[in-house]
Amino acid sequence: MNLNNYYWFCKSAIPSRLCDLIVKQAKSRAKDKKQAVTGNDSWEKPYKNKSLSKKELFNLKKKRDSNIIWMDDRWIYNEIHPFIKKANLDTGWNFQWDWSESCQFTIYKKDQYYDWHCDSWAKPYENGKIRKLSVTVSLSDPKDYKGGELEFDFRNQDPDVPSARKICTEILPKGSLVVFPSFVWHRVKPVTKGLRHSLVVWNLGYPFK
Repeated sequence: MNLNNYYWFCKSAIPSRLCDLIVKQAKSRAKDKKQAVTGNDSWEKPYKNKSLSKKELFNLKKKRDSNIIWMDDRWIYNEIHPFIKKANLDTGWNFQWDWSESCQFTIYKKDQYYDWHCDSWAKPYENGKIRKLSVTVSLSDPKDYKGGELEFDFRNQDPDVPSARKICTEILPKGSLVVFPSFVWHRVKPVTKGLRHSLVVWNLGYPFK
């Protein structure tokens, strides 16, 4: 799908104190921390059973290496949803959506990353809905880490061709967020120093008509 706008951003959208509160609440649930997996159906069973074998873990980390904690605090959605609605209107996407998945608090330590992917899946969920709008919130101060940049590929195909790539520097300030269609290819480059925290939310609606 060709778009006039492939992403929408807002710098320092979420106040620093709320970013710190999200991080604090996530850390208080450290026992729920998991190895992040990909959307590939083959990971579903071992992920739910917390029984990834050494080989599965090795293969997974070729694509993605980070840790996550799921959050579904209502106040977090209340803070983020107005920006999703504004992005959807300002860009002219006008995607119909009415539900958000659990928020994914993500921890990227040194050398951790998430290679090229898109958030949309090959088929709808059991409720018939698909991921339409993705949101990433930067929760860390940029002085606390290096690397870990969010990079887009607007070609939506052949991500090895660099001409359509862009690093989203707009969300470097703490509390900044970016909204983009879930079918847009993107990656998180390896963190080279420090620790990067982010929050990701996928927002769903019925398939495009």
